[in-house]
Amino acid sequence: MTGAPGNDPQSASVNPKKSRWRAMGMQMWIPPLVCFGVIVLAWQLYAVHNAYVIPTVPQIVDQFRTQPGLYWHDMLITLQEAVVGASCGMAAAFLLAVLMSRNRVLERSLMPLAVVLNVTPIVAIAPGLVVAFGFGFTPKYIIAGVIVFFPFLVNALVGLRSPDPEVHDVFITLYASRWEVLWHLELPSCLPYLFAAARICLPLSLIGAVVAEFSAAGETTGLGSLIQTSANQADLKAVYASVVVLALLGIGMTSSIVMLQRRLLSWHSSSRTRSQ
Repeated sequence: MTGAPGNDPQSASVNPKKSRWRAMGMQMWIPPLVCFGVIVLAWQLYAVHNAYVIPTVPQIVDQFRTQPGLYWHDMLITLQEAVVGASCGMAAAFLLAVLMSRNRVLERSLMPLAVVLNVTPIVAIAPGLVVAFGFGFTPKYIIAGVIVFFPFLVNALVGLRSPDPEVHDVFITLYASRWEVLWHLELPSCLPYLFAAARICLPLSLIGAVVAEFSAAGETTGLGSLIQTSANQADLKAVYASVVVLALLGIGMTSSIVMLQRRLLSWHSSSRTRSQ
């Protein structure tokens, strides 16, 4: 005789698990949604009484309804500039970090130059790069790469030196080569630092791409160019609609890195979901 569904021990063991995941999902999504709703409400209330300062939320949304192709095309251009530039900058920073971790003299020689590059305002060098490399994608890739270079370099260097010295001594005792130490010890230990840096650098590359578009006189593609053109025409609706697209891009890039980190680094404490 089959028992009642409520008395089934298997369902009793599954339901608490489902309830826990449901509760964790609510804890994860409800607070940011509430915060976002409060911001949107405050924005709308202020915009209604200050029409010449910021547009209302419906006016911004109407921009996407009436000109979806414009924002989609410019978003793809800016995204390409940011991703390609950031990828090149982070790859160069990681390779330099590997060399620095092997050679202290090289680190002492090149780190001051990296600091100088980091503290130099990107707005100051962007026009010169545009003049030197033209109005194509090249100066935008360079600017996006430069802006992410130093943060990624520092995180990669710290990560490569994070393994336990005793574990490193074990590898040396086993006659592991430098490549084996790098691949099997230093790189796994470095990955959490690299993902943490990527969460900062990828959204940061959007700033570099937009600054490069600001500096390219006569440029007509990209969200930065759209913002500049709309601001010159006092079209606040288009300006803030472009800013919203940039914000969504930054959120999407950060979320992608977080999901990739949780998938690849499930063994690390930084990727474990806390129950409280």
